[in-house]
Amino acid sequence: MASAADTRIKVGIVGGTGYTGVELLRLLAQHPNVELRAITSRKEDGMHVAEMYPSLRGRVDIKFQTPDTAGLEQCDVVFFATPHGVAMSQAQALLDAGVRIIDLAADFRLQDLASFERWYKIQHACPDILKESVYGLPELNRERVAKAKVVGNPGCYPTTVLLGLAPLLKGGLVETDSIIADCKSGVSGAGRKAEVHTLFSEASDNFRAYGVAGHRHHPEISEQLALLAGKPVGLIFTPHLVPMIRGMFSTLYLRILPSALDTDFQALFEQHYANEPFVDVMPAGSLPETRSVRASNFLRIAVHRPEGGNQLVVLVVQDNLVKGASGQAVQNMNLMFGLPETTGLEHVAVLP
Repeated sequence: MASAADTRIKVGIVGGTGYTGVELLRLLAQHPNVELRAITSRKEDGMHVAEMYPSLRGRVDIKFQTPDTAGLEQCDVVFFATPHGVAMSQAQALLDAGVRIIDLAADFRLQDLASFERWYKIQHACPDILKESVYGLPELNRERVAKAKVVGNPGCYPTTVLLGLAPLLKGGLVETDSIIADCKSGVSGAGRKAEVHTLFSEASDNFRAYGVAGHRHHPEISEQLALLAGKPVGLIFTPHLVPMIRGMFSTLYLRILPSALDTDFQALFEQHYANEPFVDVMPAGSLPETRSVRASNFLRIAVHRPEGGNQLVVLVVQDNLVKGASGQAVQNMNLMFGLPETTGLEHVAVLP
């Protein structure tokens, strides 16, 4: 029987011209078990990938192709690094050809169809496939991801919030009607498209909130928190744009239940994530920084209990393009094909 080390995975990428697409290429080009077979872009059809992204010269020797000519049905897995709505329009044909799907957009994140259609303003094209899809946060759904044919890769903000709260909600240790998630992201989280608010002169030397009245990641976070807590959860989620390219910092505020005031929360988090290769629970009193995870698949958590009172402050940092997107997608791929979860993902963070 062939070992996991002998596994060769034929990979296709739909929509490889954005930031999550090039991040996928960077990671997959160094993955020992991956054969990059196709990458699609209608506009750049025929252009060498390295012409658009010189950072990949000598590592990625393929051209962009149209979806019709790329031969995606000959791949083992196809990543969708596309706008919402694209993956679900192509999912059935790929599944019929035996291809597994990892979608980095929102098509397979929300099981609540009404909520999806409300927030994304489109009708879901394949609700039957959605029902069978798996929410791809390995730390929560590892066994299900390993068996999945379709994985909805989590959003970047939800990854930080869910992993920051999971030990507390699973243990029933905090009030669940007034959780506050105060979150900040670098500008790359807005994608590579040209928009005024991401221009250098607009985003640089500036710090602002957005989506205060409602953000697409809110229903995704709430749906998963309810599963963790076993009941609906009250969440205030406020995202902010900060003047940096990469990075995400989420500060979570919670009130401890009276019955849990004697809990050692540092030990709780350390024990909960002791065997997680990409979740680092930092020593008591630590203050994590976004640069400590830049270009890596690691997520770092610090737990604080100001003045030993009844409030908890959980600090979570990650690279929004890696653990928040493409790295997590590769982590899911590893699980789906029986590889060690860390394969191709053990890059040390870039500093300074």
